[in-house]
Amino acid sequence: MTGDGVDDGALFDEGLFAEQRLSASAPLAVRMRPASLDEVVGQEHLLGPGSPLRRLVEGGGAASMILYGPPGTGKTTLARLVSQVTGRRFEALSALSSGVKEVRAVIETARRRLGLDQASTVLFIDEVHRFSRTQQDALLGAVEDRVVLLVAATTENPFFSMVSPLLSRSLVLQLHPLGEDDVRGLVRRAIEDPRGLGGALLLEPAAEDHLVRLAGGDARRALTALETAAEAVTSSGGATVDLASVESAVDKAAVRYDRAGDQHYDVTSAFIKSIRGSDVDAALHYLARMVEAGEDPRFIARRLVVHASEDIGMADPTALQSAVAAAHAVAFIGMPEGRLALAQATVHLATAPKSNSVIGAIDAAVADVRAGATGTVPAHLRDGHYSCSAVLGHAQGYHYPHDAPDGVLAQQYPPDELVGRDYYQPSGHGAERALADRVPKLRRIIRGAP
Repeated sequence: MTGDGVDDGALFDEGLFAEQRLSASAPLAVRMRPASLDEVVGQEHLLGPGSPLRRLVEGGGAASMILYGPPGTGKTTLARLVSQVTGRRFEALSALSSGVKEVRAVIETARRRLGLDQASTVLFIDEVHRFSRTQQDALLGAVEDRVVLLVAATTENPFFSMVSPLLSRSLVLQLHPLGEDDVRGLVRRAIEDPRGLGGALLLEPAAEDHLVRLAGGDARRALTALETAAEAVTSSGGATVDLASVESAVDKAAVRYDRAGDQHYDVTSAFIKSIRGSDVDAALHYLARMVEAGEDPRFIARRLVVHASEDIGMADPTALQSAVAAAHAVAFIGMPEGRLALAQATVHLATAPKSNSVIGAIDAAVADVRAGATGTVPAHLRDGHYSCSAVLGHAQGYHYPHDAPDGVLAQQYPPDELVGRDYYQPSGHGAERALADRVPKLRRIIRGAP
């Protein structure tokens, strides 16, 4: 019973009846949600015999879970199946519209149910990554004491967006984008199933192929596009969903990219690794994804500047100039025109000869400093511009390199402990090829070696 004398079970059943009454007018993607595990496609790695997710759905598991994966892969469906198949009470919250007050109210209701009739509650939280730290902390006690069985859904990497105590109390299960065959099967089921279009329309193979490509592993996207195209065909008196109707219904696929989540990191990583691997076409693809998703162009420019020194360096010293110029251009002219400067810098860096000698050199030097290998600055290199410096022996015996015919002479520059330590190792790539010959010669002269 609820606090006002209404039976919880009656409310739950009434909610189900209301959902059934609304099902006829619900979106196609909602109507086609799997009613059992047998209808779930994809995610075989999570639904095998004895797996935690299967045991949970079939009523034999008691672990809270975080379902992490891209949109349209079945997170909400699996959460609903948990409640339907197991008979547990089902409470749903959306992180977009719920706060700490709502979370605590649901937990209190679940605690009361558990005490009265031992009825357990599944608490489904959609978009859980949007919960603040305070909101997530409000769940900890109830999850730990199993007052609620938490099934949380997130499109973003929970290890970036969720508090560690909640992660440690839950199983994190990653859902993968659906394969093309999975999406194709869902589209065909929607065409024939009475819950969907009930066989009222035909779907041309070319249109089906386009829907599969458009989906990008997202079942909801494919079904939404199919529904829009089907409505257009039906309104015009047609009976066949062809390629033209699908193309006119959906003019652009949404770019899945959250600047605060793991897609941000994944696409950025792929962008830099493509440049490092000299694949200019892949680099431009990832650049386009960032630009189209509204990524801050200044962030992109900063990554290019870093990459120019980290992975190209002295193999092409002009790469850094191009990256810095692109950053200035973006700040000066803004977007969308700034994409041209970013693209030009991307092409330059991707096609440039590569060398990581610069980062290798500074990292090796920093490692020595952190290990305590600093030593004393040689007396002849110390500042000699203040009074009494000569008394201390500072700057005495320093030899001015420009006095030497070649501008280089024998002289100790590093502390005694680091004499002979070589940090910079030029590669044989691009402009650095000449330095690979020059640097050893300079070292021999400076160190007085034969």
